[in-house]
Amino acid sequence: MEQFDVVVIGSGPGGYIGAIRAAQLGFKTAVVEKDATLGGTCLNVGCIPSKAMLESSHLFHKANQELAPHGIITGRVQVDVKKMVERKAKVVQQLTGGVAGLFKKHKITWLKGHGSFKKPGEIAVRAADGTETVVGAKHAIIATGSVPSSIPGVTIDEKVVVSSTGALEFDKVPGSLVVIGGGYIGLELGSVWSRLGSHVTVVEFQDKIIPMMDESLISGLSRVLQAQGLEFKLKTAVQAVKVKGDRAEVTVKSGDKTETIEADRVLVSVGRKPFTEKLGLENIGLKPDAKGFLTVDQNFRTSVPGVYAIGDVIGGLMLAHKAEEEGVACAELLAGEKPKVNYRLVPGILYTHPEVASVGQTEQELRKAGVSYKKGQFNLRANGRAISIGETDGFVKILTNADTDEILGAHILAPNASEMIHEFCLGMEFNATAEDIALTMHGHPTISESIKEAALSVHGRTLNA
Repeated sequence: MEQFDVVVIGSGPGGYIGAIRAAQLGFKTAVVEKDATLGGTCLNVGCIPSKAMLESSHLFHKANQELAPHGIITGRVQVDVKKMVERKAKVVQQLTGGVAGLFKKHKITWLKGHGSFKKPGEIAVRAADGTETVVGAKHAIIATGSVPSSIPGVTIDEKVVVSSTGALEFDKVPGSLVVIGGGYIGLELGSVWSRLGSHVTVVEFQDKIIPMMDESLISGLSRVLQAQGLEFKLKTAVQAVKVKGDRAEVTVKSGDKTETIEADRVLVSVGRKPFTEKLGLENIGLKPDAKGFLTVDQNFRTSVPGVYAIGDVIGGLMLAHKAEEEGVACAELLAGEKPKVNYRLVPGILYTHPEVASVGQTEQELRKAGVSYKKGQFNLRANGRAISIGETDGFVKILTNADTDEILGAHILAPNASEMIHEFCLGMEFNATAEDIALTMHGHPTISESIKEAALSVHGRTLNA
């Protein structure tokens, strides 16, 4: 039986990044992965392929709707869904292959198969052909991620009723698409197919989309997406989904009103649940909580000595970058270092167009906590770069402590919000104030100037509005 210092179960962002850091620190490291490629949900059927499809659909929409004002006349542009999906697959292949290359570089062993605990310190790896290998693990890190959730009365067949995985594999643009759930995944994939010509209806049980975001982002994005053609049914519950032939009937209820929506495809995007099944946890005396999550301490230790857990399986924000940070921190803790993950500064990003990005506290949270705060906001319609490129929907908003001026939260609706938010992440890590941002020179003309203007706005000093 081969012995390893560290065995990671799962090769998603948390698992493979944690394994690389462990190898850098001198640990003999292995990763157990049952799928044919490395990278987990994010690289294979999540973050990366969805962004590839978002970019392709945005270019199509732009060519059809936004070039004429620039004096570029193209005629009617057509979409080749098959080629679009093929390009997405090539992007995934390049990145998953890159992870395999990193494993070779860092001398990490890929144990191909399904991993489960036989007993503390021993992990069985069952290959696709049924053969089983047992390896020893001084330290085991569970990084098995999460899988899509569903709702009662709805069966996902990945043909007519699909999860996010199936929604990335359509062979043609559905004439109509019902999206169940108004969160990150539903809005991103709904945007993809809406841009390509599908009539998209988003059904959300709560009274708002992306309810975890700041109220200004919620209202701003709702307005923009409705203008782009998405239809929203809020405070609406899905009662049933019936497949009839190659179409579906979605029965929904809002208040006392019940109606049936016919659709070519239905996307179920009501969140994700931790994947902790068939890991042999009972063999080591480890039991998930009622929702399937594993409980860990501040050092990612479970109740079983030598067994750790990171990423989606321990709850919190189910985001790839959060899992990556936990993977690095867990490996460094094993080496005796003292890392710390700052959960207060995990950026949340939604890749619609314009994009949404947020870090820190929202206005709702500050009010609920009774914190005295100031607000600064600058709208893109007064930004020179935004006007010149025709992207004036959006704003930058900063929330600061009323007494100390320290930035408590930052919220952006803008074309490049996913890139802009990190100025705030870095600043807030060093306890920056709005004045610090306001005194920092920003290049002109850039959309990032809106960050400086929003900081100036906190103290009533905006220069361009």
